[in-house]
Amino acid sequence: MNLHTTYPQTRLRRLRRDDFTRRLVRENNVTVDDLIYPVFVHEGVKKREAVASMPGVERLSLDLLLPVAEQCVKLGIPVMALFPVIDPSLKTPDGIEATNPKGLVPRVVQALKKEFPDLGVMTDVALDPFTSHGQDGLLDDTGYILNDPTVEVLVQQALTQANAGVDIVAPSDMMDGRIGAIRQALEAHGHIHTRIMAYSAKYASAFYGPFRDAVGSAANLGKSNKKVYQMDAGNSDEALREVAMDPTFAYQVSGEYAMLKAAAQNGWLDHDAVMMESLLAFKRAGADGVLTYFAIDAAKRLIQHADPLNSN
Repeated sequence: MNLHTTYPQTRLRRLRRDDFTRRLVRENNVTVDDLIYPVFVHEGVKKREAVASMPGVERLSLDLLLPVAEQCVKLGIPVMALFPVIDPSLKTPDGIEATNPKGLVPRVVQALKKEFPDLGVMTDVALDPFTSHGQDGLLDDTGYILNDPTVEVLVQQALTQANAGVDIVAPSDMMDGRIGAIRQALEAHGHIHTRIMAYSAKYASAFYGPFRDAVGSAANLGKSNKKVYQMDAGNSDEALREVAMDPTFAYQVSGEYAMLKAAAQNGWLDHDAVMMESLLAFKRAGADGVLTYFAIDAAKRLIQHADPLNSN
């Protein structure tokens, strides 16, 4: 038998031989249009604080955040997602500061929409940055998170943000029924164009640790966890039921970002290569877009290289 002429009959490697062929038949691609850039904002002027557990990520005061927003516009990043770092003196068990129309988030939203009206602005709807205990909701006498009273506060928080002019509200808490309640309230108050990023499937994950450091809720949460309201990390069917009717965006969480950054800093991985491959993995899995702390770096690479996956 002459193996060179009879085997293999199918040669899938033909389509991998050249760069142009790989690009021609690639099933999924990452574009700048896929990116949402999460940022952390705090009070003050010319105030910049590095987040130790997230290399390259900083907490910024509004005056320093505006140039970042301008950079997003220039790079073509569609949306910036705001996460507030609240003064500890304003944190209470009920997180009521989240509903303050003169609070940090509404003021930042108003400034961003005034300066950059074409930049999409998304705000977090959750109470953990505002509560003295670090949980996403109100507690009963035993420390259990109350669902319906929490939803009432979340609705007011979302309305406060919508009144400030935000484009997208993003309830990240995982209370039952909060999306319907927020949608109904937005419609009733004339905010028919305000979109909702639903966080339909959010796991009670240890990989949120650096994020909690960034917003200043880690110390308040202490050794507690969020397993009684966020999803069990072992469940996938539940997640599919939750997201069945939605466009699907994925959040490249702080822990994954931190791991890739740390590995690259140690020379164990190629920073740009794994950055782009990790984002491609979200698209390959079916995501319509990605919230990622890599957004600005990824956008620059996409602009500089026709094929960022083959430009190491």
